[in-house]
Amino acid sequence: MATPSDLTSTPLLKSPTAASPSDGTGLPRIVPRRHPGRWLAATVALLVLAMVLNSVVRNDAFQWQVVGQYFTTAAVLDGLLLTLWLTAAVMVLAFLLGTGIAVLRLSANPVLRSLSWGYVWIFRSTPLLVQLLFWFNIGALYPTLGVGIPFGPEFVSVKTVNLLGPTVTALIGLTLHETAYAAEVIRGGILSVDAGQTEAAKALGLGSRRTLRRIVVPQAMRSIVPTAGNMLIGTLKGTSIVSVLAVHDLLFSVQLIYNRTYQVIPLLLVATLWYIAVTSVLSAGQYHVERYYGRGAARDLAPTALARLGLWLTVLRARARRVSLGGDR
Repeated sequence: MATPSDLTSTPLLKSPTAASPSDGTGLPRIVPRRHPGRWLAATVALLVLAMVLNSVVRNDAFQWQVVGQYFTTAAVLDGLLLTLWLTAAVMVLAFLLGTGIAVLRLSANPVLRSLSWGYVWIFRSTPLLVQLLFWFNIGALYPTLGVGIPFGPEFVSVKTVNLLGPTVTALIGLTLHETAYAAEVIRGGILSVDAGQTEAAKALGLGSRRTLRRIVVPQAMRSIVPTAGNMLIGTLKGTSIVSVLAVHDLLFSVQLIYNRTYQVIPLLLVATLWYIAVTSVLSAGQYHVERYYGRGAARDLAPTALARLGLWLTVLRARARRVSLGGDR
């Protein structure tokens, strides 16, 4: 009868690493698993990317010299500044108003809850361009706006045409439109917080306002920030629609130039590159804000781009050092 020692000494029960090549120290070396499919897919993707870049760079129709000529002109930069200002103002006002509407939608008062729901329903159901055109022509409905006694005399009145210019009209239209979406984003973030958190706060004797400010909102930010970041980027790009109102934003400034020079493609590329640059900065900021509010939810936070670059450089230095010492055989 075979003993246990005889069984363990048979070739059938040897460890798979026993046949692995040695690294010179007498110990078996672990060979990583090969992934030929990954390398093949990556090679094909890089070849397609190289073909696309080659077609863009070497195509004279893009007129890259014209793009560089107009990229930092005063007219384009002024339009960019107005676009950034309009985006920031709209987002701040939209989230201030949206917070109030979100709280009203969660209120126990049926009248306030119904009115806030009606606001969100109307402004989400109407296209943004229709809203902007409506506010731009508001003077047809209200030629003058005044302050006075209802059904009585007016103390102060002003003509709507003098009060609402194209820029103010764009600000009002974009703010009212984005407020409806901001309200739903905030309401969804508040509802994502477990009800037990509110119950625990009430058990500790905290009031409703303090519970909302100190308990609910900090936890809701984990759900609010990603969607709010998408709204910010969408609003930045959506401001281009105000060019129909002759607001001198980035797109309208570019249109004024190519209407004069007939260089449509390179001027549109100027606007496109600026939108890409600003959107990239906003995306990086959103990533770091998400990391900040995700500290208590994730045990290990994902490394930043700089951290991943540093780790990659460390691995490359370690491999280069091993090759120079003759350890990589």
